[in-house]
Amino acid sequence: MQIKKKITLTYITLSGISTLLLCVVVFVLFKRNNEYYFVKRLVDRAKIVASIHYQIDPEKANYYRALKRNGLPELIDEHEYVLKVNGPNSFEYNTALKLPPEFYANALSKGSDWFADGYTYYYAQLFNENGIKYLVIVSAKDRRGNTTTLYITRIMLFGGIAFLLLAYFFGRFLARRVINPVARITKEVNHISASNLHNRLPMPDADESDEIYKLAKTFNNMLDRLETSFEIQANFINNASHELKTPITTIIAEAEIALLKERNTDEYEQVLGNIQQQATRLANLTESLLKLTQTGYDGKKQVLDVARIDELLMDLKCDLDKLYPNNRITINLSHIPEDADLLTLPCNRPLLELAIGNIISNGVKYSDNEEVFVTLSASQETIKIVITDIGIGIPPEDIPYLYEPFFRGKEATRYTGYGLGLPLAMKIIRMHNGELVIQSEPGKGTVVGIVFKKHQKA
Repeated sequence: MQIKKKITLTYITLSGISTLLLCVVVFVLFKRNNEYYFVKRLVDRAKIVASIHYQIDPEKANYYRALKRNGLPELIDEHEYVLKVNGPNSFEYNTALKLPPEFYANALSKGSDWFADGYTYYYAQLFNENGIKYLVIVSAKDRRGNTTTLYITRIMLFGGIAFLLLAYFFGRFLARRVINPVARITKEVNHISASNLHNRLPMPDADESDEIYKLAKTFNNMLDRLETSFEIQANFINNASHELKTPITTIIAEAEIALLKERNTDEYEQVLGNIQQQATRLANLTESLLKLTQTGYDGKKQVLDVARIDELLMDLKCDLDKLYPNNRITINLSHIPEDADLLTLPCNRPLLELAIGNIISNGVKYSDNEEVFVTLSASQETIKIVITDIGIGIPPEDIPYLYEPFFRGKEATRYTGYGLGLPLAMKIIRMHNGELVIQSEPGKGTVVGIVFKKHQKA
């Protein structure tokens, strides 16, 4: 079912229920009001009947009769009964009255009571005459109340039907007002595809707190992210295909040249050496690409291990000593706390070692094997690693592009690399709820800060 129809149906249903409840309340209050005023008339008559009954003076009796006849409105099927009360629960019964025993009992105990049989009302009241108790019963039919009730019922019935018809049109109008802005957004979004991701939805002329405004803004933000993702993906594919194509082309060319004619052993060794060099480059590049893909585009991956960061840094130092025997890496652990738990971090250890190792290796490589300082500190909330080198530094114009795969600055092109290490490290660190901050000055060196935020225990 369409949302427009759902809104219309919901509006009609709620309107119908509220109208029905209102009609019930009005009907009950109207009926009770009719009963109250009709019983009050019977009370006045009962008092006059009692006054006439115990009057000894004929003139006063005639006066009360005239007052009853001329001063009070005439009632339909009006009857009056005066019954002598013999005791607490006994009285002279009139066979013309067929009333429930509870009515007499309540009248005798309370002094008065009323009872309705359909639209015929009975009112009973006790009075004393010369020390004798009497029970006056007055009855009449409230035909006017019956007619008025039927009239009100018809008005509410036809009025309710008319109101439901009106609610149908109001519901459709409301549904259009609510859905039309969403329908326009849907229409605009359907026109946007991968070929025109630069298009944006027109923002409605409304307050920023308006839901439609927020929806359009959310779509535009999503399109910004999609456009950026498509551009990054396109650049990544173009750069990756170019980087992979170069060693493959070189390997094929070397092999074709070697097969053109017979060669001596030295020439074959030279060709095989070139092929091995390009194959190694291809293997390293492929491994880096696979690890970059392993972290996922958004840098999210399941965390499996719990590692002590000081031990991880020492293990990295041992591995880097094998790769760079003449390195001058110094790890400073003088700022770490005595509580070993403050140094532990839930992580994917192999990936975290890869990320931190790449950053330290960059310090060694781009400083021409000068000193690289690694400082570790920790607190209840964070674990911080600072890696400082005195290398070539990074030009300010290159810093915004450091995390793009395959990007290499002008100064960095003098060194071997693929431009994948830092983007990979950034994604792995982000995956571990960390932040990577780089500060650099050309010709003086670079300071890389890694801050891991710990999850607070409840």
